[in-house]
Amino acid sequence: MPDQRKGFIYGFIAYLMWGLFPIYWRLLDHSGAVELLAHRIVWSLLTIAALVAVLRKFGAVKELIRQPRKRWALMGAALLISVNWGTYIWGVIHGHVVETSLGYFITPLFAVFLGVVVLKERLRSIQWIALAIAFIAVLGLAIENGRPPWIAILLTFSWGFYGLIKKKANAGAIEGMAVESATVVPLAIAAIVVLGAQGQSTVTHHGAGYLILVLLTGPLTAVPLLFFGAAATRISLTTLGLLNYIAPILQFICGVTLFHEHMSPMRWAGFGLVWLALALFTFDSLNKRRRTIALERAALATSVA
Repeated sequence: MPDQRKGFIYGFIAYLMWGLFPIYWRLLDHSGAVELLAHRIVWSLLTIAALVAVLRKFGAVKELIRQPRKRWALMGAALLISVNWGTYIWGVIHGHVVETSLGYFITPLFAVFLGVVVLKERLRSIQWIALAIAFIAVLGLAIENGRPPWIAILLTFSWGFYGLIKKKANAGAIEGMAVESATVVPLAIAAIVVLGAQGQSTVTHHGAGYLILVLLTGPLTAVPLLFFGAAATRISLTTLGLLNYIAPILQFICGVTLFHEHMSPMRWAGFGLVWLALALFTFDSLNKRRRTIALERAALATSVA
């Protein structure tokens, strides 16, 4: 199977799992976000360590650690993904699933903005229009709520920069995740110890089934991230950006239909503007890709002739 097709399948699986995550995290709403985040990090590292051992990736991990540029990049990525996880968990267990979906809807547009600021890319007119519409949508939602949608903004920024760093680091999926997990696991263990000492640990207070669900956050976290890491190095950012829509669409559906979160007319209007911006952005990206492919084919035909 060609690498690009593999990358597409890996990305689809990753975003499908992320899209259904709100259902899982709502089962754990007896615990606080900090405690759940700490356990998620610890059990993720153990899952990755097992994969490293089974697949004999110790050499690849050591080689990655020896490269300062990649090592520091992945350590930075670890902090960003921890912020993303913690924000997402807090949002879900406190009944803000729809707002978490907004964050991931905006992420592709933020990736375009990062391309301008960090990579010095130039935007086409329709991309500027899409960004302006998204900004108006966020402003409208801020007015509606009486505050900026901080959950969505934090998720957008942390995931956007995380994706950028992962792309630039270009590390293997498993070894990259091993370095990321090892970076933040000391903080996670410290948090678990402190919560236990203060009598605020809750994961063992709700039966064996609840504890098993907490332990499974490790594999359920590691697996989609591994798929995402494998996809990011195989397919274009455009394709990855299109796949990104799967997760927020499913999260939005969960928030509205399963958890019955309130959607005021202003909120519907805000989301409508975001969807319009995404439609314009997607249309422009697909058009550009078609033109590029057509030019490449024309050039190839000319060279053969």
